[in-house]
Amino acid sequence: MKKPLTILSFSVAIVLMSFQSDNSSQIIHRQGDLENDSIIHEAMVPIELNNVTVGGEIGRRIDITANNNLLKLDIEKDFLAPCRERNKSDWAFVGLGNLIVASVKLAYNSRDPKVMELKKNLVNEVLKTQEEDGYIGMLKENERMWKLWDIHEMGYIIMGLVDDYQYFNNQKSLQSAVRLANYIIKHWSMEMPEAWMKSHLSSHFVTIGFDRAFIALYSQTRDPQYLNFLITKLKVKDWDMDIVLGRQEKYEGQITAYLSRCLAQLEFYRLKPDEQLMHSATKALAFLTEKEGTLITGESGQWECWTNDQDGGNALGETCTTAYQIRFYENLFRLKGNYRYGDIIERTIYNALFAAQSPDGRRIRYYTPLEGAREYFDKDTYCCPNNYRRTIAELPSMIYYQSNNGVAINLYTPSTAKIKLSEDNVILIKQVTDYPNTGLVKVIVSPSHPTNFPVFLRIPSWAKEATLSVNNEEKLSAKSGSMFKIERKWSENDTITLSMPMKWQFVKGRQRQAGRTAIMRGPVVYCLNPELNKGKGIENMSNYDLGRIRIDPNSIKGPFPDERIRLHGTNCTIGAWKDGHGINEKHDFEITLSEFIDPQGTVCYFSTRNVEYGEDDELFFKSK
Repeated sequence: MKKPLTILSFSVAIVLMSFQSDNSSQIIHRQGDLENDSIIHEAMVPIELNNVTVGGEIGRRIDITANNNLLKLDIEKDFLAPCRERNKSDWAFVGLGNLIVASVKLAYNSRDPKVMELKKNLVNEVLKTQEEDGYIGMLKENERMWKLWDIHEMGYIIMGLVDDYQYFNNQKSLQSAVRLANYIIKHWSMEMPEAWMKSHLSSHFVTIGFDRAFIALYSQTRDPQYLNFLITKLKVKDWDMDIVLGRQEKYEGQITAYLSRCLAQLEFYRLKPDEQLMHSATKALAFLTEKEGTLITGESGQWECWTNDQDGGNALGETCTTAYQIRFYENLFRLKGNYRYGDIIERTIYNALFAAQSPDGRRIRYYTPLEGAREYFDKDTYCCPNNYRRTIAELPSMIYYQSNNGVAINLYTPSTAKIKLSEDNVILIKQVTDYPNTGLVKVIVSPSHPTNFPVFLRIPSWAKEATLSVNNEEKLSAKSGSMFKIERKWSENDTITLSMPMKWQFVKGRQRQAGRTAIMRGPVVYCLNPELNKGKGIENMSNYDLGRIRIDPNSIKGPFPDERIRLHGTNCTIGAWKDGHGINEKHDFEITLSEFIDPQGTVCYFSTRNVEYGEDDELFFKSK
């Protein structure tokens, strides 16, 4: 007997810029009993890290980051020694706090004995460095607080210690975080921002992450002094800046500083909903998605600052910026439940984020350009390597969510999740897929007992011909660009089969890339690696000339297996002509294109005979 099946398109016609309510009703998630501070409004509530197991390329990245990067660090020399010696007089930042966050989350998710031991030792040794007055840091006593980057580092240390308490119930870590925060409050003065302004950097830039640390501490202690400090001293509610293009005086225009403050306001919004807190996020979202702020890979900015010219070379896509963009979109996804945030998260992860790491996991980039050579950062310390580790550690929490008393899937990857819908009903969810190689995904749903609840699937905007069925019964169309709702009475091993055919896409370039196209398949961008094309007559071409090769879209072949960069990776071939106005039908050569994560990729946009050829990028294009 067939079970009743109701399928609805959810969140389809929502304009990306709208901060009005989406079609999803919000979950009201209560934390504590503090009056006026106890309600967090979310459309999507992420599943805890320890309840999600991840495979596929996302899982591989998590694994190599833990085993080939985190466990290979010289933590004593590079991170702990500066805290013990405290002989610095300036630039007191190595990324210690971010490292603690990454270690805690990787340990909690994996339960790997080696990672657990590293985390335990790291935290214990950091706690040993705390002084009687509560200070943890690297500066001499008379240099603390007002010198760069003491506040910045202390903020992330608080965040890491709070995470250790949240995930491992380490009371000593919470006590240490409280003492450090109280040290900051006690020694805060109005002269500090003035001192920062006299330097070459603005005050909100040198305190990145500081505000969110106090929100995290408040969420665990419910001590109102931390929110009061944010309101009266940091003016979190009042901050409302415009987007500033380029590297300006005082480093205004720095993307991470702006998005970090947006995240603090979004998190504050969950505690005290106020539309004023959305203003900065609204501006950032508009710039990133509608005003040429984001490139095709999800990267943004030159030299860490806002740009809108679509320049694909030089210091493009700082890794910290990429990390904060992902967090920014994920916060909006949680608040609004709009599929489009998930689309952008996916695009950014599979291209910009993964390309920032070497295939073996050991090295991490500061910048990852679309055009020209890519270089790895020469240190394990500082912001980008540690922000990368922290973001990778957070990915399992971006896959599954609870929504509308049901389950939502944002990212497709081999994985399992345990989701507690009620005291007597735990849902086991399993994805079987080779995504992003193909768009075939099987979702196996197993509740503790037969229960009626909705399952939401994000159908990407590129999946124009998606179909699905439950238990191979009725095949139905699934509208692209939606959170697709399937509501029924679920029993053990009920299986959703989602098919999203991946066609080759030729996406029009914009601004400096105008008149050329990029090649995509699903969420993945492809690029030209000259080393893969030796002997084809392009060896001596500059990156400029390579980008002017004229490709023949009708000749594309593939995908073909390419495991140089990742397990089950892909490439494709396409016929092309040398730059010029020839009309020969025979191609001058056939070039091989690999996934953007290829470390030796140098070009992503190519000419075609018709400069108007291609389609608009649905994620980063506003119709005129």
